[in-house]
Amino acid sequence: MPKIKILITGGTFDKVYDENKQVLMFGETQLPRVLKQGRNRLDVEVVTLMLKDSRELNDADREIVANYCKAATETKIVITHGTDTMDKTAEYLASRVPDKTIVITGAMIPYTFGSSDGLFNLGCALAFVQTLPTGVYVAMNGQCFAAGNVKKNLEGGFFSKVH
Repeated sequence: MPKIKILITGGTFDKVYDENKQVLMFGETQLPRVLKQGRNRLDVEVVTLMLKDSRELNDADREIVANYCKAATETKIVITHGTDTMDKTAEYLASRVPDKTIVITGAMIPYTFGSSDGLFNLGCALAFVQTLPTGVYVAMNGQCFAAGNVKKNLEGGFFSKVH
């Protein structure tokens, strides 16, 4: 099985709670702990590109991600991302990185909270990236959606197809 590149952009997945300030913030990525807890046996390389709330991501940030994906020797890439704009990033990458399989995932609850959906979502993303054809996808809550055909339901806290 070929090596899988995991790119970190931030999002709730990597946020920690600062008890003094009583806010969620970024410290360091949680991915090494998540992979260890999940007993990962895949050949992966983890690269932190940025640690940003996805509401603060702009097209310049997305271009950094796209350029890294294009330059990667790996053809299988998983990206951890905030859930608010992962659909936007998926569409952006789909128009710029046509020759790789890219799966974007995240979490609605920070990994450090212990009840996070992040471990499950990452596991699904790693499975999907190995089995899906070339393209860009969003994997959340056991489901996988093609770029351009996914939206976040803000009231229900889940993802669904656009059409």
